[in-house]
Amino acid sequence: MNGGVPVYCPIRPKGDIAKDMSASEWKIDIKELESKITPRSKILVLNTPHNPIGKVFSQEELEEIGALATKHNLLIISDEVYDRLYFDPKSHKRIATLKGLWDRTITVGSGGKTFGTTGWRIGWLIGPKALVEPALAAHTRVVFCVNSPLQEAVAVGFEQADECGFFGSQVHAYEAKREKLLSVFRELGLPCTIPEGSYFILVNTDRIQVPKDYTFPELLHRRPKDFRTCYWLTKEIGVCAIPPTEFYSKPNQVLAENFARFAFCKTDETLDAAAERLLKLKPYIK
Repeated sequence: MNGGVPVYCPIRPKGDIAKDMSASEWKIDIKELESKITPRSKILVLNTPHNPIGKVFSQEELEEIGALATKHNLLIISDEVYDRLYFDPKSHKRIATLKGLWDRTITVGSGGKTFGTTGWRIGWLIGPKALVEPALAAHTRVVFCVNSPLQEAVAVGFEQADECGFFGSQVHAYEAKREKLLSVFRELGLPCTIPEGSYFILVNTDRIQVPKDYTFPELLHRRPKDFRTCYWLTKEIGVCAIPPTEFYSKPNQVLAENFARFAFCKTDETLDAAAERLLKLKPYIK
């Protein structure tokens, strides 16, 4: 937002991060969230299913967040780009469908995430006319236009997806891929956050001992620990992960510096090759 100042409220793990835990065990403190709100606050931004944690916010959690938005007259931007990717027994609930929240909520969707075509960069907003029209006006001045043929392709995708059961089969396939990757980390004894949605696994890398004499690029010494861990994994193990502190504001990066985010939205052949390479970590795990 032009002239806006972002204020962050982190989601913290409430379970034992030294063991496998569900993404549902990462919690937002509603009192802490409310303490961040001032008379100048205008918008509350929410992400569910959550990247990088894989948490799907429960209806109770969404109701608490919605109550704060109503109490303080905040608009809600709800990033729900993984809305078609959640795993049983979890279900995805749109905050805009809760009582009294439609008129203050914009829901963000993504064709790239919905259909596994992330390079297409096709998205949409769902919301009341009073909120969507100004967003459309801003869009034409920021990017001017988007790729119309791919918009048409996404539209046809939605028309055909229900007919062929695409979304259900996609979730089933991702569940198998999730288990394939989780099994490797369990063999290695590296605790994971088991995602309820999205296609990412947060892995606790605290037990990985990178050689003390390993040479890193100078710029990585100015970044949190997870950048160095992920660099070493890429260069020496041959598997690339994302340092999750990149998703955090600087004051909160300490919450994520002992994690790495791995994606399982890959072919089985790629996941099998990654598993074989990850097993080379065994001598480095203490």
